[in-house]
Amino acid sequence: MILITHDMGVIAETTDRVAVMKNGDLVEIGLTKQILIKPKEKYTKSLVSSVPPTNKKISRFTIIEKENVSNQNNNIKILNRWSKKIIIDQNLVEIKNLSKSFDDSFFTENTKNSVMAVDDVSLNIKEGQSFGLVGESGSGKTTIAKMVVNLFKPSSGDIYFDSVNVTKIKKNKDLLKFRKQIQMIFQDPFSSLNGRLKVKEIIAEPIKLHNPDIKSGELDSYIHDLLESVELTQQSAIRYPHEFSGGQRQRISIARALATQPRLLVCDEPTSALDVSIQAQILNLLKDLQEQLNLTILFISHDLPVVRQMCDKIAVLKDGKLCEVSETEELFKNPKHNYTKELLKLMPKIESIYN
Repeated sequence: MILITHDMGVIAETTDRVAVMKNGDLVEIGLTKQILIKPKEKYTKSLVSSVPPTNKKISRFTIIEKENVSNQNNNIKILNRWSKKIIIDQNLVEIKNLSKSFDDSFFTENTKNSVMAVDDVSLNIKEGQSFGLVGESGSGKTTIAKMVVNLFKPSSGDIYFDSVNVTKIKKNKDLLKFRKQIQMIFQDPFSSLNGRLKVKEIIAEPIKLHNPDIKSGELDSYIHDLLESVELTQQSAIRYPHEFSGGQRQRISIARALATQPRLLVCDEPTSALDVSIQAQILNLLKDLQEQLNLTILFISHDLPVVRQMCDKIAVLKDGKLCEVSETEELFKNPKHNYTKELLKLMPKIESIYN
């Protein structure tokens, strides 16, 4: 069997030998245990060191070989445009008895047949918190996210943002004000970016929508600041999405999401399409941005090691239903629900290579 994956935990648990590739070249090949424990090449070392541990929480991801990005320092230049928020112990997002069903009658003869994607889910996200949604494919994670950002309308239930019931908003003016405060980073940066537009046009769209009177010079300066905040050069503004790597495109997506100065970032599998070394860079970037801009993050993933490193609190979903909600370390050390226990048991662990 030949197994192709960027999941190093899967490699550790299932393979006898492994070949490491980069840019079409064979970097290193050998016994799996040998490659993962004592890698010889710098790129292999970078891959192994970037894997999030499954048995503990770390403050930052280790990076040996960095993607070709701007050599800017870590100061976020757009900070001076931001009204720095005070993190207080109150809910920014409240989800109450949320349900969503999709009509399946197009594919069946039964016109009353429907699929319950989200079934009576209630949870709260505090201001400044990183809140994780985990579960297998089809568990309802992305459906909840799209209802939070108002791309889907709930079948029933309510969503409150800063104590305002956004599911009841009727006027476009009020809806636009709400949309400005919540932005989403999608799983696939290539399909979520308009390939016909240059980067500066992509980032300018939300800025001009919410600030129609902004002057050209101020707009250009703001775009350059945003690009530098995600460690891209100002010259990136005049290029098209296809001219960038996957990691760089995701940085552009993050810059676009930050353009409206949101309070909540919804991250839907933002690194699942990236190899682990680039994933580590993007996750470190999100950690830095959250700390410096006081962002609240809803982080959606099926990658439990990543969620452990990124989130303060986690909700576990199965078949649209909420299994349990717990502080991150408590959930990993003392899971309550049988489904959570099964997820943790089946989690691929790179540490297994040492056994």
